[in-house]
Amino acid sequence: MHHTARWKQSVVAGLSLWLALTVPDSRTRAEGDEVDLALVLAVDCSFSVDAEEFALQMKGLGEAFNRADVKAAIRQGNLQSIAVSVIEWSDASSQTTVLPWTIIASNAKADELANTLKTTKRNLAEGGTSISSALLYSAALFSSSPKAARRVIDVSSDGRNNVGVPVAGVRDFLVGQGITINALAILNEWPTLNVYFQSQVAGGEGHFVIPANDYAAYSEAIYRKLLREITGPGVS
Repeated sequence: MHHTARWKQSVVAGLSLWLALTVPDSRTRAEGDEVDLALVLAVDCSFSVDAEEFALQMKGLGEAFNRADVKAAIRQGNLQSIAVSVIEWSDASSQTTVLPWTIIASNAKADELANTLKTTKRNLAEGGTSISSALLYSAALFSSSPKAARRVIDVSSDGRNNVGVPVAGVRDFLVGQGITINALAILNEWPTLNVYFQSQVAGGEGHFVIPANDYAAYSEAIYRKLLREITGPGVS
């Protein structure tokens, strides 16, 4: 067998084992918890993200949930609720959950989440950019999420995967499990990063990539991204 084929086979076997260990167990969920969307927000904390840029990411996320049309989009779902979890990530061994699964089913809960996000501090030291590890960590969180018609990972970054396993194989594996991956590409260091994210990172039903020219443009970009994710596939 060709070396590349053997390597791919071993990666798939490893990912399959990972999936088997993280299959959702109904006992981990409160009975009756069901939402229109389970959404993991994966925030970049790699070397390229300084303290000000991290703060801009969290402020932008918070402000998006304060927006009236984001709240309206949540209310327009069949169950009128979504579940959100937030992680910080950098290199292959550095991921942490800063917001466990939180159900948003009212304007008041959306505003509460917004305030939490805007005041969330950085918990990870700077590291490399392992988008693949961030995706795997995010996907594992769905094992304890409320039951949802859609499962989406929303990953933001200003860099390419440079440590850990290749990201495209992880993307393909997770898409095969019914997970959608959307991306926000911050173009301050890589002007064509959105093209890379479209070909290597994003995938699944209705997936998309939104670019932001720099961190100052992040707030508007993440607002548009969240609105589209909450509303669902087919929305431009």
